[in-house]
Amino acid sequence: MSNFELSSKTALVTGAGSGIGRSIAMTFAKAGMRTVVAGRRLSELEDTARMIRKAGGDALCVSVDVTDEASVGALVERIGSLHIAVNAAGIVLGGPVDDMDAEAFARVFQVNVTGLWLSMKHEIRSMKATGGGAIVNIGSNIGARIVRPTLGAYAASKAAVSSLTRTAALEAIAHSIRINCLCPGPVDTPLSMRPGEDRAARDARVAATNPSKRVATTDEIATAALWLASDSASYVVGQDIVIDGGASA
Repeated sequence: MSNFELSSKTALVTGAGSGIGRSIAMTFAKAGMRTVVAGRRLSELEDTARMIRKAGGDALCVSVDVTDEASVGALVERIGSLHIAVNAAGIVLGGPVDDMDAEAFARVFQVNVTGLWLSMKHEIRSMKATGGGAIVNIGSNIGARIVRPTLGAYAASKAAVSSLTRTAALEAIAHSIRINCLCPGPVDTPLSMRPGEDRAARDARVAATNPSKRVATTDEIATAALWLASDSASYVVGQDIVIDGGASA
C-alpha cells in the first residue's frame, strides 16, 4: 500500500527559486508538508513561497549560499526538526575540456559537489537528532549515465553527486535516513537550452534525439521526488533514479 502521509513533516528544498526546485517545493507543500524554500535569489524564493501560500500551503523562505558552510549550518539550525531534504541547487557551465576556464570549472564543482556535500552534512546531522528522514539529491543522466561534448565539468560534477549520494546513503541508513539521487534528462527549464536556443529550438532538438520525443515537465520530476521522500520508497536506498525518456536506455 502506498503511503504519502507527509502532513506532519518539515521539508527543505534548496534551489527552490525556479525550475525543478520550485516544482518540488510546491508539490511537497501540496502534500501537506511545511516547506522551507532556500536558495541564493531571495526575490525568486519569495515568488515560490507566495505560490505555495496562495495554494493553501505553508512555506518559509530563507536565503542561503550552499557553498558557505556557515550559511548552510544557520539554515538547518533555523529549521529545527528536519524530516525531508531535496538538494536541487546547481549550475551548468559549459566548454570543451581543453578550452574551459579554470575558474568556471572550479565553480561548477563548488556549487554542484561541495554545496551538495555541505547541505547533506548538516541535513544528516539534523535528521539524526530527529530520528530519521529522507534526502533526495538532484543529479543528472549526464554524468550518471551518459556524457555530452562541452559538458565535461557538469558531467563530472554530477557523476560525483551520484557517487557521494551512494556513500552517504550507506553511512546514513543505520540512522533511518534514506538518501537517493534523481537523475533527470532534458527538463522544461532554461538549463536544458543550449547557447542561442529558444524553447522551440530546444523542443525540436529533443524531439529528434530522445526516444520519448519531448522534454520532461518539472512536475514529472517533482512527483518522483515526492515518492522518494515518502514511506512508499522505504526500501530504496543509495540509488540513481533516472528519468530521461529513455535517452540513456
